[in-house]
Amino acid sequence: MQLKKPKFWDKKKPNLISNLLLPFTSIIKLNNLFQSFALPKKDNLIKSICVGNIYVGGTGKTPTTIKLFKILKKLKVKVTVGKKFYPSQKDEITILKNHTNLLISNNRKNIIKKAKELKQEVVVFDDGLQDNSIYHDIKIVCFDYQKWIGNGQLIPAGPLREKLDSLKKYDCVFLKDIDSNKFNIISKEIKKINRNIKIFCTYFEISNLKQINKFDKIIIFSGIGNPNNFKKILQKNNFNIIEEIIYPDHYEYKKNDLTQIKKIAKKIGANIITTEKDFVKLSNKEKKNINFLKVNLKIKDEKNFINFLKFKIHDKY
Repeated sequence: MQLKKPKFWDKKKPNLISNLLLPFTSIIKLNNLFQSFALPKKDNLIKSICVGNIYVGGTGKTPTTIKLFKILKKLKVKVTVGKKFYPSQKDEITILKNHTNLLISNNRKNIIKKAKELKQEVVVFDDGLQDNSIYHDIKIVCFDYQKWIGNGQLIPAGPLREKLDSLKKYDCVFLKDIDSNKFNIISKEIKKINRNIKIFCTYFEISNLKQINKFDKIIIFSGIGNPNNFKKILQKNNFNIIEEIIYPDHYEYKKNDLTQIKKIAKKIGANIITTEKDFVKLSNKEKKNINFLKVNLKIKDEKNFINFLKFKIHDKY
């Protein structure tokens, strides 16, 4: 069963439902406390970078992982991407396979072991910030500014795996879709927690814009962590969106879902667009008459980020 994220998670303040669920957050607190006692040993034979989040879903960690992989490749680093296998995340695994060298295992330690056997110099992990079984040389936390930390509460009272003060143990923050004024405000808040943390702005850019006629009527559908981001980037590029259909994150599409979407599109004379993450889950037959939006993550101050990256992996590149 696939569930949608509760709307009250993204309220600015906790509501009654959130407050009633507060006692159940003790499970997350205990797990975080247990993890805090883990002291992973630094591996001198390989560097590890972890891209994760403290807000559940929709923060752009997979596109960020791909971006880091490409940057390190350009720096002539022997790099691979690591992903712990979860049956519900086959969509992310497929995308990572399409864009990177990917190692998958049920245990992240096995990924490190395999990467060393392959003589890799760096592993970039997609997810796993809260797994303290591995020493990471760089820990990157991704945020979507529009969601930020929601109501500020831990799961299930809110959307957080950890409270905001956990940033004191991390190295870098990526803030997606934020303007300069708000960036300065949020940066000050983050710097109060960790004055040494590096903060960078990111945004998405459509790379297949010329292949899609944005002036046609458009129906969009998605099953991702933050569907509003998908809609916003289309609106920003003046796409004529007639209807939006939203499914839960990592949704497994049924034959009837696609039949209904195509039926609606045919009736109103519209084209269909989805995300790459959703598109890779469809069969070849289902993909017929469906376009997908291909986006690349951009870092506003990429040069400084690369310098930070080089410094953290000992500037040998």
